[in-house]
Amino acid sequence: MSFRTNGRYDLVICDIDGCLSPESHAPINILGLSKIAEHNRRAIQNRDRPVVTLCSGRPIGFVECLCRLIQNTLVPCIGENGVWLWRPADNSFECDPSISDEHLEAVHEARKLLRSLYQSSGVIQQPGKSASVALYHPDTAYLRSIVPTIAEEFQKRNWPIRVSMTWLYINCDLQHINKATAIDRLMIQTGFERERTAGIGDTMGDRFIAERVSWFGCPANSEAEMKGTADYVSPHDEVEGVLDILRELEG
Repeated sequence: MSFRTNGRYDLVICDIDGCLSPESHAPINILGLSKIAEHNRRAIQNRDRPVVTLCSGRPIGFVECLCRLIQNTLVPCIGENGVWLWRPADNSFECDPSISDEHLEAVHEARKLLRSLYQSSGVIQQPGKSASVALYHPDTAYLRSIVPTIAEEFQKRNWPIRVSMTWLYINCDLQHINKATAIDRLMIQTGFERERTAGIGDTMGDRFIAERVSWFGCPANSEAEMKGTADYVSPHDEVEGVLDILRELEG
């Protein structure tokens, strides 16, 4: 793939939850997404601004849907915290080739353990993930309280799974897979350069995006630690913040 703009950046890698949509079940700002879509339409047609692609912990089917909504027809997007790439140019999916049958078995066993420990307490496993587990409970404080126990149970069994918390979910991901490893794959396959790539995120899980780009922005609703490392923090929340960041990049 050869894509070069006449600006400073060719590509923006953007998180979804907390950036383009709420992490909660609240409605998505469709008007805001339509503006992102118009940005991408012009970017691909005129090459006068960077294309926006997605990098999310969400299942790849959700990421594919958002990728289509924002009219990214060119650049692969990333789902399940680095497990999957979906290529909009040819509708192909690629699982990280370093994930072995043994890794998948460990995730399967973790899923069974978590169900036995927490299903009766109302903890739900997010559907649609194939090489990781995401846990949800309406009481976020309770969810946070079980993170240390889950990490300890995994460590006792020597499972190669890291445990982290977003705003509303516990993510249980293979240790060697993350957003950064997927961005590396994307860059190799497409030819985009780090020096001409920007990123957008809101939680510590997005530090993996920040590590692989030359410029990083945050919406106003971001975690304080992420704001402290950002090149720019928008005064606006979520998608309005992303739109503001895109204007900053074009300025």
